[in-house]
Amino acid sequence: MIKRRAFIVGSSALTLSQLASGCNSWQQPSLKVRLLQDSIPAQLVGEFRKALKLSAPLKFDPEEQLQILFTRLQTWKRQVNKENSQQQWRIPFIGRNTPAISADLVTLGDYWLESAIQQELIQPLNVEKLKGWQQLPPRWQEIVRRDRKGQLSNSGQVWGAPYRWGTTVIAYRRDKFKALGWTPTDWSDLWRPELRSRISLLDQPREVIGLTLKKLGFSYNTTNLSQVPNLKEELQALHQQVKFYSSDHYLQPLILEDTWLAVGWSTDVFSVRTSRPIEVVVPQSGTALWADMWVQPASPSMQSNATETDTHQSLAKQWIEFCWQPKQAIELSVLSNAASPIIASLDPAKLPKAISANHVLLPQPSVLDKSEFLKPLPESAVEQYQALWQEIRTANL
Repeated sequence: MIKRRAFIVGSSALTLSQLASGCNSWQQPSLKVRLLQDSIPAQLVGEFRKALKLSAPLKFDPEEQLQILFTRLQTWKRQVNKENSQQQWRIPFIGRNTPAISADLVTLGDYWLESAIQQELIQPLNVEKLKGWQQLPPRWQEIVRRDRKGQLSNSGQVWGAPYRWGTTVIAYRRDKFKALGWTPTDWSDLWRPELRSRISLLDQPREVIGLTLKKLGFSYNTTNLSQVPNLKEELQALHQQVKFYSSDHYLQPLILEDTWLAVGWSTDVFSVRTSRPIEVVVPQSGTALWADMWVQPASPSMQSNATETDTHQSLAKQWIEFCWQPKQAIELSVLSNAASPIIASLDPAKLPKAISANHVLLPQPSVLDKSEFLKPLPESAVEQYQALWQEIRTANL
């Protein structure tokens, strides 16, 4: 299971819920958001409160990992099912009988979207009423439009509102590569003999097999691996280059100089490269994309009447639209370690230099055009990836 942002160095938890004002009792319409830690700058929450026509309590509770947020959705679903089966009707009181669902919106990564839909943990969004949806570039619209099985579908419903995205990148130590006389620019560099036992890789078959496919000129989303010439041999050669596999702590060996190069997620790498001799590059042949999005739990928070429920939904809608406004999209991109999808549709000449000149945050069009989201695969393809991954990892080379 992908655990992006599980390893954070030098960052402190930002308790956005401390920004909430007023009484947050069950009677009052409010907005309750469970979000990935550090994915929304605190300033944006303050600006959103000021933009509201009517004062309402806002509660933003951060979690360190996307896995935790997905697990919360599962827990809420079980609680709701249990309550429904027992036909228990609760009368809320302050400090007692809290609702089973404790959020109106939750951050979810695109990796978890298929499972969340299949398990009926979330409900589709009405994008026809969401201002800003049409401004999202097509690939961000496509990744959240799914059928009821979680598969991509042009006629499917929209299950999430992407608000930031990033890439899989190469991070390397300047001090070590200075002596080598070259710097990595693409996936093919990972196979160079100087890097034997010097690489940290993600413990993810889709990522590692995917970057090898990219090196060979194929898509990350190739569904029949048997048709890719030399794939197994290339993976065996790459395996000999690797000293450490991890999806949680792949940056630690790089920081400690046990490895010279690491493949990881852009947000993680951004958080550790400050004041360290670490450089980052997005591979020129294209890379994997990921997106974090707002999703609605399958059952809304328990409200006392329909009017309050409508108000809750209205606040959630306003927050999503607020994140998609160009001003806020730029602010999010500058102040966080990921870009808003909205900036990909804006005129580059109108973007701050902090964004336009940062080719890791916003890759050049030639690179971005060759990059891909990791899309859901048929079960037969998933089995191929798992079998090949197991074979490579357990082989005695």
